[in-house]
Amino acid sequence: MSAIKALMVDVDGVLVVPRLGGWAADLEGDLGVSKADLDDHFFAVHWVEVVLGKAGLHERLGPVLARIAPGVTSQQLAAYWFAKDAGLDHQLLDDLARVRALGVALHLATVQEHLRADFLWTRLGLSRRFDAMHYAAALGCRKPDAAFFATIEARTGFAPAELLLIDDQAPNVAGALAAGWSAVLWTGEARLADLLRDKLGAV
Repeated sequence: MSAIKALMVDVDGVLVVPRLGGWAADLEGDLGVSKADLDDHFFAVHWVEVVLGKAGLHERLGPVLARIAPGVTSQQLAAYWFAKDAGLDHQLLDDLARVRALGVALHLATVQEHLRADFLWTRLGLSRRFDAMHYAAALGCRKPDAAFFATIEARTGFAPAELLLIDDQAPNVAGALAAGWSAVLWTGEARLADLLRDKLGAV
């Protein structure tokens, strides 16, 4: 019997399939907000503190938009962003459900701020498919920091050898392996069963 008791699944690039050109590909035409300005004045300056839970999304995004796109609120931009960045991989979700039916717990392990985490969990319905969600703003750390993996172990009670991360970023896979977890790199090119066969047996 497999020693793996829980899969820790990444969101962006794994469960959520990126749109061609990214969620902001049509941002300027749709809302009149320059993606370059948003990157320079919000993401480059404020994102680390927001995603680690040290500052609120609207608290930091609102004043930036007031400068670069007067008339667009942070609530409007966040709603646009979340909706455009919400394409789920339903084949993967179905495959994960089969793993869950074998008695393996499914958790999310993702780098998110509070509001999008709530959107994913509630509005997209991932709460119906996963047992728990562990995200950067709630933990105060992010992948691939060792603290991210250690904090999840402490929260769940699982030992490192009982955990397996599915992630699309090689540094995160390396971080999980360094923490004593199992891990697989997700590219979307292979079915989940093929990636996990040597980890879980028949799935």
